[in-house]
Amino acid sequence: MARTKSARELDRMRESCRIVGEVLRLVGQQVRAGVTTGELDAAAEQFIRVRGGVPAFKGYGSADNPFPATLCTSVNEEVVHGIPGRRVLNDGDIVSIDVGVLKDGWYGDAAKTFAVGTVNAETQRLLRVTEESLERGIEVMLAGNRVHDISSAVQVHVEGAGFSVVRDLCGHGVGKELHEEPSVPNFGKKGTGAALVDGMTLAIEPMVNAGGWQVRVLDDGWTVVTKDGKPSAHFEHTVALVNGRPEILTL
Repeated sequence: MARTKSARELDRMRESCRIVGEVLRLVGQQVRAGVTTGELDAAAEQFIRVRGGVPAFKGYGSADNPFPATLCTSVNEEVVHGIPGRRVLNDGDIVSIDVGVLKDGWYGDAAKTFAVGTVNAETQRLLRVTEESLERGIEVMLAGNRVHDISSAVQVHVEGAGFSVVRDLCGHGVGKELHEEPSVPNFGKKGTGAALVDGMTLAIEPMVNAGGWQVRVLDDGWTVVTKDGKPSAHFEHTVALVNGRPEILTL
């Protein structure tokens, strides 16, 4: 069952989410050919800690294989959960940056896919359609609608453009925990799923593949890649339902 937040609790979430948005802006300014994903990660962690936050992803997961970094940096065919390190970004790559922040007991979570230098026209279209699908999903996060109205809006826009939505991963509630109920798939039937009510906070996050929707996990236990090796894009915002309408907290 989804946990709704009071006005005071939303104010505290806004602060953690504000840091998330600032991190994505900072990192996006540093994305260029020749930079390593590890360098982006180090800059993000330093910024978060200076702002009084804690990297939400670092140490997340099972005790025997916790996530080792602040950012998820997923390049080209990597969908999500890519581990930062020595990989050098090259002109024509795309890199999805996902970041979570914990501050004063509340989480924020967002992601954006960046082009490195000049990417081809079809990859540019993939990024545009994925970001548009996030916007379509947010637009229907209205009191009285259902969670799968969000899912359907994403799916219709993506598949109408000839791309596919990842079905093995989904968005989620967020607040006192990084992952809360309800799940927010990127495909579904309108009019189904949990009812949307004021105080809900959702991480809506279309993951869109240029080819088929199927994915697999690499041997590191984290990095999810497309099975066909085609590129994937990922855009995400934490969104609150306030006075019946969506408020994007991670701008």
